[in-house]
Amino acid sequence: MGRREDGSAVVDFVLVLVVLVPVVLGVLQVSLTLFVRNTLAAAAADGARIAATADADGGDGAAAAREQVAGVVAARYAEDVRVERVLLDGAPAYRVTVTARVPALGIGGPAVELDVAGHAVEEPTVAGATP
Repeated sequence: MGRREDGSAVVDFVLVLVVLVPVVLGVLQVSLTLFVRNTLAAAAADGARIAATADADGGDGAAAAREQVAGVVAARYAEDVRVERVLLDGAPAYRVTVTARVPALGIGGPAVELDVAGHAVEEPTVAGATP
């Protein structure tokens, strides 16, 4: 008589699931982190460009960066936005830095801290020009 193999599919499924679930969750975590990082980088660059325009200032750039982040991912990722005037290769410029923590799978647990910056050279003002 042969051995019965009833229930062996369940054991095989569990053994594969033990390996497969962490791999899938890891891919999701990396994807989420990269998505948030790219969003923060784009918002920082846009905020710097807005701050560097002749008729704006650093506050306008920070507000634009916060608004863009809040519109794409969540406002909690835009809580730490800093704008500063810097020299970029000798030219006056603005740097917008966005710092955020991305929790595991976006729900909690250990978090990855992201710190991204965008730069833009300040637009020169033309003497005698009217806004």
